[in-house]
Amino acid sequence: MPRLRLGLAQCNPVVGDLDGNVTRVLSIAAEARRLGCDLVAFPELVLTGYPPEDLLLRPAFVADAAAALDRVATASSDTVLIVGAVLDSGTSTDPSAFSEQTATSARSGLHNAAAVCADGRVVGTYAKRRLPNYSVFDEQRYFVAGTGDPSLFAIGGVRVGISVCEDLWSADGPVDGLARGGADLVVNINASPFNVGKHRDRVGVLAERARSAGVPIVYVNQVGGQDELVFDGDSMVVGADGEVLARAAQFVEGLTIVDLEIGRTDTPTALPLVDVRSAAFDHDDAADAVVVPDLSEEAEVWHALVTGTRDFVRKNGFTDVVIGLSGGVDSALVAAIAVDALGAQHVHGVLMPSRYSSDHSISDAVELATGLGIEHRTVPIEPAHAAVMGMLEPSFSGRAIGLAEENLQSRIRAVILMGLSNAFGWLLLNTGNKSESSVGYSTLYGDSAGGYAVIKDVSKLLVYRLCRWRNDTAGRPVIPVNVLDKPPSAELRPDQRDDQSLPPYEELDPILALYVEGDRSPAEIIAAGHDASVVARIVGLVDLAEYKRRQAPPGPRITEKGFGKDRRLPIVNRYRSGS
Repeated sequence: MPRLRLGLAQCNPVVGDLDGNVTRVLSIAAEARRLGCDLVAFPELVLTGYPPEDLLLRPAFVADAAAALDRVATASSDTVLIVGAVLDSGTSTDPSAFSEQTATSARSGLHNAAAVCADGRVVGTYAKRRLPNYSVFDEQRYFVAGTGDPSLFAIGGVRVGISVCEDLWSADGPVDGLARGGADLVVNINASPFNVGKHRDRVGVLAERARSAGVPIVYVNQVGGQDELVFDGDSMVVGADGEVLARAAQFVEGLTIVDLEIGRTDTPTALPLVDVRSAAFDHDDAADAVVVPDLSEEAEVWHALVTGTRDFVRKNGFTDVVIGLSGGVDSALVAAIAVDALGAQHVHGVLMPSRYSSDHSISDAVELATGLGIEHRTVPIEPAHAAVMGMLEPSFSGRAIGLAEENLQSRIRAVILMGLSNAFGWLLLNTGNKSESSVGYSTLYGDSAGGYAVIKDVSKLLVYRLCRWRNDTAGRPVIPVNVLDKPPSAELRPDQRDDQSLPPYEELDPILALYVEGDRSPAEIIAAGHDASVVARIVGLVDLAEYKRRQAPPGPRITEKGFGKDRRLPIVNRYRSGS
């Protein structure tokens, strides 16, 4: 029975960094060869990074991406590489011709593909058959689907079929056809973004496909953050019986080695067969297959937020971040995530008390900063608040200005934080959560400001769960107990509490989950047991706040529908569903 040593290259490419990605691939390939791998598989579009988006509309980028693949192929050896790449099947990349083509025809020659490289050349390719065009994906904007019969690749006596991401997720995809055509093993390369519950879905789909096809499946996924998307890796090998034989850790970059005995199928080879390597390497010892245990939901989300924050900051060339510390739970959570992502020495906290700030909020913020070991400073906003109110007094004279005054405080804080950001090159981390963003409970150009919104897709109730999880894992109150116990408040007026403006979060968050993430109508939400007047009010607030959210900074997506790439509603929109 043939045995292949497989390398699952769970790596973290950077979109557009073609040179860096080539270097990363070749370094991993060299390590895989040193470890005796017969075959090493890399993620989908690893050379360009995923998703490259409208870079693919630039002929120069497509040409440079092709050159990057040539460099990898030229450097390849007797270890076979399966590399995710952009392939141009022949559309003109001459700039003058390109500008005269329609958008569709300009893209008609690009494939999201896998290239098989060995012995200094590309020995074959596979073009993705199923192009996702839902949720955060819009691949039909850029690529054309592969057609015709795919090739199988003979490696060490094993017939290997290749597929790309959605090819496996689609029940009518090509995996069964590869097996019917004679494949003994199917390798599936991916750039599959994380959301809560995704691992469970992956295992279910992989098991179903493997049992249906009757062959093992090797699943390799990208890891790291890219703008709003977070990729968790979770690469694995599933046997023909649907059992997970090996699994890499989530959110960790690395090369996983698996020795897999292949039960040859009796199926005749009905697909084109490319002979890549006639024999497998000899191995004295088998690599121990490890199945990394599942993470809890809180652990998954925490690592996703840390990964997204770390990569957004570092991939954009920043080293340090600045955070406004209010003494509240949201800023405390963001600060703790930033410390885990970047290290305490790279996180700077700013207390900005006003005439309405409580003593415990100031002391809670200091306790948090001290416990995290981050540098912090206090910049009172009262002088600026009084000065600006004085400037506006002639305009405000005789008017009730409660809300305008509240928002003014928040905007002064944003000016201070951005001043420090400009002066020291620190990226400002926004601390708004999904519950508040959903209903517009934020100040435009105030607490909505920032370069990256760490908990943008985290509901308020989950904020509390994450804080308690972090304290439990640390064995100490990383987030001060008083921060978790006191009622949440913006502290922009005397004795202010969130529940004076919003329903309790225990009532609010389930309604938002149904309306924002589930696309349920008000009638359906009411039928699920929620108060009709509360539902009508919350739905109205969500719809009204669309213009605010469109101006919000990006943040890591952890749910199946986050604001941004996922949920795209018109700002000018008079549709109001009452049924």
